[in-house]
Order: sequence, then structure tokens, then C-alpha cells
Amino acid sequence: MLECKAVSKTYLTGSKALDWVDLSVGPGEIVGLFGENGAGKTTLMKCILGLLRHGGAVTLDGEPVTPKNIARLSFATCEHSYFPALTAGAHRGFYRDHFPKFREKRFHALMDFFQLPMNKAVRSFSTGQRNQFEVILALSQGADYILMDEPFAGNDVFNREDFYKVLLGILEPTETVLLSTHLLEEVQHFIGRAVLLHRGRVAGDVTTLELEEQGRSLMDFVKETYQYRADRVIRALNDLTDKEE
Repeated sequence: MLECKAVSKTYLTGSKALDWVDLSVGPGEIVGLFGENGAGKTTLMKCILGLLRHGGAVTLDGEPVTPKNIARLSFATCEHSYFPALTAGAHRGFYRDHFPKFREKRFHALMDFFQLPMNKAVRSFSTGQRNQFEVILALSQGADYILMDEPFAGNDVFNREDFYKVLLGILEPTETVLLSTHLLEEVQHFIGRAVLLHRGRVAGDVTTLELEEQGRSLMDFVKETYQYRADRVIRALNDLTDKEE
């Protein structure tokens, strides 16, 4: 179990990115983490990984995250965490040497799926290919909890749709995914649970099964939670028209 208890983060500017976030994610869950820009999604993931100092506690099966268990967590981020001068093949060797549970068969299968070259420096990849490679490393590390922060930037809709299907097929029952993305409608049939952040707090937490039983879509839930006003565009246009007159 991955647990966040009263996790808070305030930057030196005084801006509060996270405000007492409580969140528990169990083995085998696929959780979508949603929220507007600045809601705290990336900050929360970095706090979980220990990349940012924070208040509160993050634990794995009741133990704090330390160098002893950090390998149980992996991270795919659009900020990238690979070595740009190394080839994909060199990365495979590095991960195989440093992560005892490295999934070599999965690594090669995903490299073939995305048609990425093994013998070229990663810095020569396109933006979409770099993000694909970042995801491959996160999925192949052998981690129990796989965190993904906007991993599909620069990828076309067909690549993304096919990847969701592949991911569902390769994940083992104990592997957990926490996915942050703005592509709600694309992932609503892939995730099993949606967690919404708003101004650094958990604003909503629901399973997709609950939404189905209620006859609501993920987008309906998001709009209701954020109290989205359908007339906001018309009101803005009317205000602009009035000012011009």
C-alpha cells in the first residue's frame, strides 16, 4: 500500500502547492490523477518519490520511502530522467545492473512496439520518442508502483490508444499505476479510479465502477466536482462584445 498522510508542500514564494493531502493506493490499482494546471499533481508525485521536501508522511507498506525501498517506485515524467548521451541499449545495461527486478523481456517488447532504435543516443529521438522511452524505462524497472506524469506528450492519438491496450495486457495483478494526465476522455476506460486535485487538495475520489452504476461519465464527475459553468464561454463573449460597444 502506498499512503500519503497529510502531505503538504509550500514553496519559498509562499505558494501552497499541496494542502494536507490524504491518499491511499493499493496493489493492482490503475489510478488517474486529474486537476487543472497548478492543482498539485506533479508536486504530489515528486513528494511521493522524495524529490521534494514536504510536510506529512509518505509510506510504502507502512515504511517511509528511503534508498532501501525506493526501487519499488518508478517515474515517467515529461521532464525526462534518462541519460541523453547514452543509447537505448546502454540504458538497458544500466538498468539491468542497478535494478535486480529489471524486466528485460518487457523492455524489448515495448521497444519493438514503439519501433525505437537500440543503437542511437536518446537525445537524437523526437519528443514523442523520448516520452515513449521514458515510459518504457518506468515500466521495465521492476517497480511495484509506477508513477506517470503526462507521459504521452508528443504522441499521436493512435499511438496513445494502442499503448493503453498494450499496458493493460502487460501489467501484472500486483503492479500499480498512478497516471497524471489531462486526457480524461482517452483514459476513462483504462483507469479503475479517478482522484481529482483542486488547489492542492483532494476534491474527489471515485472508482469508474461507481460512475458506471450512477450512469455518469468521468467528464460529468469532473465538471460537477469543479462546478464547471457551461455558460462561461457565452458570458465571456458577451462581456467582450459589451466592452467593444
